[in-house]
Amino acid sequence: MKSQAFNRSQLLIVGLQHLVAMFGATILVPMLTGFPVSITLFASGAGTLIFHAVTDHKVPAYLGSSFAFIAPLSLVLAEYGGVSSALGGIIAAGLVYVLFSYLFKHIGSEKILKLFPSVVVGPVIMVIGLGLAPVAIDQIGASLSGVFVALFTLLIAMLTVLMFKGFLRIIPVITAVIGGYLLAAILGMVNFAEIAQASLIGLPSFTLPVFNPNAIIIIAPVALVAIVEHIGDVLAISEEVHGSRKLAESPGFEKTLLGDGLATLFAGFVGGVPNTTYGENIGVMSLTEVYKPLVMKVAAIAAIIISFSPKFEALIHSIPEPVIGGISVLLFGMIANVGLKTLLRSDANLNDSRNLIIVSVILVLGLGGAVINIGAVEISSMALAAIAGIVLNQLLHLNQAKDSDGA
Repeated sequence: MKSQAFNRSQLLIVGLQHLVAMFGATILVPMLTGFPVSITLFASGAGTLIFHAVTDHKVPAYLGSSFAFIAPLSLVLAEYGGVSSALGGIIAAGLVYVLFSYLFKHIGSEKILKLFPSVVVGPVIMVIGLGLAPVAIDQIGASLSGVFVALFTLLIAMLTVLMFKGFLRIIPVITAVIGGYLLAAILGMVNFAEIAQASLIGLPSFTLPVFNPNAIIIIAPVALVAIVEHIGDVLAISEEVHGSRKLAESPGFEKTLLGDGLATLFAGFVGGVPNTTYGENIGVMSLTEVYKPLVMKVAAIAAIIISFSPKFEALIHSIPEPVIGGISVLLFGMIANVGLKTLLRSDANLNDSRNLIIVSVILVLGLGGAVINIGAVEISSMALAAIAGIVLNQLLHLNQAKDSDGA
């Protein structure tokens, strides 16, 4: 499927598939923090195009709203001047990305990758996927109708992958969402009133930033957490697409971080939330085996167009959560599968107690929901698991090297 050519209609469909996959999570961040949804979609699409330009069009990634910034954004909106002040902090966070991009360029990818052996990367990628599992379950809900719709959606996705050939086989998300949406509509779970009332064309709510020192101090440090997550996502994409760390070498972390940073800077200047690479889209790639960066650009352009059309935005927003939850069960599991394959493909000896300790700690911290709050900065469970894995790997294998020298 990697070399498959698409006509324009097919390209649009596979691109819309990625738009559907990222939509729920991307609009959730502005809904939780008080940012306008339309401008968030605009910044997401434009940020993705910026990222692709900076990374030489080599990385099939989509950039959506970062969950790492929810707590500090909410605090700034409530106490330090609202959206405009938060945007100043977002711009500062983007500059942190750019600074680290510069550092990575001068340190070199080889030295950085030594901190991320497969025994660390594999379980971290598994945490990315399995850590999202509660999101899917929450979307499905506990009602009988919701569970039924979710299972029906999941069944369509599985049958599409297993029974169809050719183009139909690579659009399981689209077919599943359409089928689940129709069933949900029959069961009265779709709100058509919002679609009918929305106007066809409307401008996103652009907002200019204000640079408030308090907001900057609260928001900018969160970029350090997001950078750790970014590295995990890029390695996950590279492992899925190439079965190796090729993307970490070319275009390299210096360019992927720069792309992410410039996308976040752009969001800050127009009124959007910080951007980051998205696990949902990694799951779609793993499921469909379509890795064309062009597909992500189509999704990005579609997001920009939708940001100017409240009616289309309302249409996608009307997709019931159990439908998205049903397909997410499969997508998030596919991400975890990438991590498992990375670990099994590695040369790490899993009979070695040191490696078992590293894998165990990463999985428990990442899946157990462990977090550390430092003021308004929250180190997420995924970032904490990655940091713990890096530190443990260095300590345990340094000790191993000393033992070998002593012998």
